Amino acid sequence: MNVVLDTNVLIAAVLSNGKCADVVRHCMAKNILTTSLPLMDELREKLEKKFKLPGVAERTVNALQRDCRVVEPAPLPIPVCRDPDDDVVLATAVAGSCDLIVTGDRDLLVLKSYQGIEIVTPGEFWAREHGQA
Repeated sequence: MNVVLDTNVLIAAVLSNGKCADVVRHCMAKNILTTSLPLMDELREKLEKKFKLPGVAERTVNALQRDCRVVEPAPLPIPVCRDPDDDVVLATAVAGSCDLIVTGDRDLLVLKSYQGIEIVTPGEFWAREHGQA
């Protein structure tokens, strides 16, 4: 399965060893992870500025760029999300021909899907991958 992990999932994985960390590890081992430079820039910025983790930010972004498929998202023809900043997640998934977006962002989750790409929480993804859904 080809998956985009939203930056909020990646940040949660970096900050604690919980469900999001499990999801990231599972995806790295069992799925194709797709990302984009705008998502990596957002991840770097949040980890550096909001959480004051510049070294962690750089190592995390470098590892993801090495281990993930990096695509170049085209702008969406019209705004889709309530928060227009979230449209880049959808655009990344479209550019990567992804099957799924995993996010904790309510502005994305409310959509449920976009152009046939399902949008689920980390918990829903985990349950599905482990036959609990």
